[in-house]
Amino acid sequence: MKWIEFLPVFIAFLVTAVCTGLLIPFLNRKKVDQTERKEGVASHLKKAGTPTMGGIAIIAGILVVALLYFRLEPAIVPIMILTFGFGLVGFLDDFLKVVLHRSDGLIAWQKLLLEIVVTAVFLYVMVHVYGVSLSMLVPFNTAASVDFGAFSIPFAFLVILATVNGVNFTDGLDGLASSVTIVVALFFSVSSMMLSGGITPVTFAVVGSLMGFLLFNAYPAKIFMGDTGSLALGGFVAGSAYMMKMPLYIPIVGFIYAFELVSVALQVTYFKLTHGKRIFKMTPIHHHFELCGWSETRIVTTFTIITALLCLLATK
Repeated sequence: MKWIEFLPVFIAFLVTAVCTGLLIPFLNRKKVDQTERKEGVASHLKKAGTPTMGGIAIIAGILVVALLYFRLEPAIVPIMILTFGFGLVGFLDDFLKVVLHRSDGLIAWQKLLLEIVVTAVFLYVMVHVYGVSLSMLVPFNTAASVDFGAFSIPFAFLVILATVNGVNFTDGLDGLASSVTIVVALFFSVSSMMLSGGITPVTFAVVGSLMGFLLFNAYPAKIFMGDTGSLALGGFVAGSAYMMKMPLYIPIVGFIYAFELVSVALQVTYFKLTHGKRIFKMTPIHHHFELCGWSETRIVTTFTIITALLCLLATK
């Protein structure tokens, strides 16, 4: 393995670090900042006023690498479609909320419709342009695969939308989504090198870009990624998994994303069924741990370690 293979890490790191450093004062001047809910965790009220939409810098780092490498590794193109497509959906949502001050951003059906369109475009390009089948490798036995036949497309929509929204829910503490996704991106980088998947430029780019962003996003965060970043990262995770035929690995390596998503689903369902009772103190689940007395850094460290251990397990 030559050092040149890791060049995307350094390129993306530098681009995102520089862009984030320039973006923070710009967003501060434009008052593009976070608004914390009064009914949320009390300690988060001090975060109000922190600039958001930092996902623009993350995407910039990935984009530069993609433009440099897409001719050498064309397999990264479908991943870029899903990453930037969902990033655009997140940008529209953020823009409406923090720039135009529409508190709800995109209406739920508008957001879902856009996510479905982006997913449909990705699946069409992946299958019909790049010839990637929807068969899936079986965890812990890469010699085996499974194909759901007619249910492959509906299943793909379910997996992609669940993954993207799981990453979105994970972005709730300083550095949490960034740290967890760095580990997941490293997993896909190693998998691509082992299986000759041809997607390492973009997986390494995400690693470098998030490292550059963490310089400013680690606790106490000077900037948040917003939906612009979290939805883009969700698209990256789902896109990488499908291009590697590894969507069945997502519940393992992306356990934290699933944990966050399921905690919200359970809380909402139980709340409605019991007319006001709760399973957790607050969801997504990282807020439950906060209200149990855990510090933000402890939660981020624990969730990242869990992800690293599960990624190691999944390489078997």
